[in-house]
Amino acid sequence: MFGKLAPVESESYKARKERYESLLADMYARADEVKLGGGIKRIEREHKRGKLTARERIAKLVDDETEFTEIGLFTGYEMYEEDGGCPSGGTILGIGLVEGRLCVIVANDATVKAGAWFPITAKKNLRAQEIALENKIPIIYLVDSAGVYLPMQAEIFPDKEHFGRIFRNNARLSSLGIPQIAAIMGSCVAGGAYLPIMSDEALIVNGTGSVFLAGPFLVKAAIGETVDKETLGGAVTHTEISGVTDYRVENDDECLETIRGIVSHLGPRQTAGFTRIESVMPEFSSEEIYGLIPEMSNQPYDMQEILARIIDKDSWLPYKDGFGKTLITGYAHIDGWSVGIVANQRLVVKSKSGEMQVGGVIYSDAADKAARFIMNCNQKRVPIVFFQDVTGFMVGTRAEHGGIIKDGAKMVNAVANTVVPKLTVIVGNSYGAGNYAMCGKAYDPRLICAWPTARIAVMGGKQAAKTLLQVQMAKLEKLGETLSEEEQAEKLASIEAKYRDQMTPYYAAARLWVDELIDPATTREWISKGLDMANHNPEIPPFNPGVIQT
Repeated sequence: MFGKLAPVESESYKARKERYESLLADMYARADEVKLGGGIKRIEREHKRGKLTARERIAKLVDDETEFTEIGLFTGYEMYEEDGGCPSGGTILGIGLVEGRLCVIVANDATVKAGAWFPITAKKNLRAQEIALENKIPIIYLVDSAGVYLPMQAEIFPDKEHFGRIFRNNARLSSLGIPQIAAIMGSCVAGGAYLPIMSDEALIVNGTGSVFLAGPFLVKAAIGETVDKETLGGAVTHTEISGVTDYRVENDDECLETIRGIVSHLGPRQTAGFTRIESVMPEFSSEEIYGLIPEMSNQPYDMQEILARIIDKDSWLPYKDGFGKTLITGYAHIDGWSVGIVANQRLVVKSKSGEMQVGGVIYSDAADKAARFIMNCNQKRVPIVFFQDVTGFMVGTRAEHGGIIKDGAKMVNAVANTVVPKLTVIVGNSYGAGNYAMCGKAYDPRLICAWPTARIAVMGGKQAAKTLLQVQMAKLEKLGETLSEEEQAEKLASIEAKYRDQMTPYYAAARLWVDELIDPATTREWISKGLDMANHNPEIPPFNPGVIQT
């Protein structure tokens, strides 16, 4: 398919594999800790109240919990430490089958600050609704939240991408006929009360579920009325008196079974009809990827080796194979799905003019090729998968005179205006405009995931540190001051350390720059699930790339 591939029994391969497995062990250990939410004691407290945890609810709701694809596990990771932390952003999010129907599922984690909303919680819930909107798949809310985390209300309440946008999206989803089902399985207070009641159908659990604009304490303070929680907004009140909710259920188990029943009655839906043939396993084991990624981010490797362990065997059809070699473009099948692939090539290659081109850098010829290929995929209605390991576009006099800005803009334009679904896998580096051109988060990939070796930043740490140091030294020179070599080394080390912290995949995942950190061996399954999800939206507008300089 790709020609002769490298052996996987060498000592260097084994060393790389061992190192990558260590990275994965660390990732899984961190993930296990995050999945405990607020901790064992708070989980036990929920059980004593007769409630399941958010993760337990999802496990009982979906057809097969092993097939549930979680999104944003590391949301909020190592953020808000002064406030006690916010594991997974206090919300569990993912896509899974319910009665055979693919659904987005969002569940407040009441073990984390009683399910209170931090700023990152709002961002994660908005991402959930965005996925439902883009792919036109039902969304299920399992509500159990104390509302906005008041100490941070200024960072969550009034802006466009804050809490109120949730209810705006409720209305938009409804207007587009995208089913929304909400279960009130705990507290549902103040502005948060609108989320379930703006859904198509709402359930409430007797005894534990409650929904009101103001709780008993606020009612007492505001109008002097003394009332208990159940009378004010419990299940009996809202199913027999106000009519606010549609179903009263006695416990979490009955609630989840009722949701399954509602989903089973959803009507048929059209699909986009993306091409899918019988799936064929890759030519090589996906786990061999571990030994193919070098330890240092600036070391070369052959991206074709990676692709050979992800795409269906014998399905590769290269596009402009001999041109613009720092980007790999071509058609393939992944789990039977027809896709176009744009991937950074990390080998040092020779251009058509004989120039040696550094791997991971996008040159003018590669950008030109990729833009044309992306337009072809849109013309043919073929989804596109991007594999990122990019240090940016080529710089320097020769590149500028050759029109790198023009060709880079052409590629960015094609990515931005793409109408077919895009999915992105960040394998390694994701720097600067390379992140944009290779469909970073700002360019609306339906899903974007990262491997443990991912690094996201405006540029590499050493380059950034040297640039910032030069700027600082220039300022000091204007003041007639200088830095000793020792002081320069200290500043350089300090800047590099800060960049290293901010470039880790955990830093990116915490802020939802990526949807999830994944094991490279599961990349094929992740992409297939994303394509299945994207296929649920039958509406693909005409492709119009606008003005492109040639």
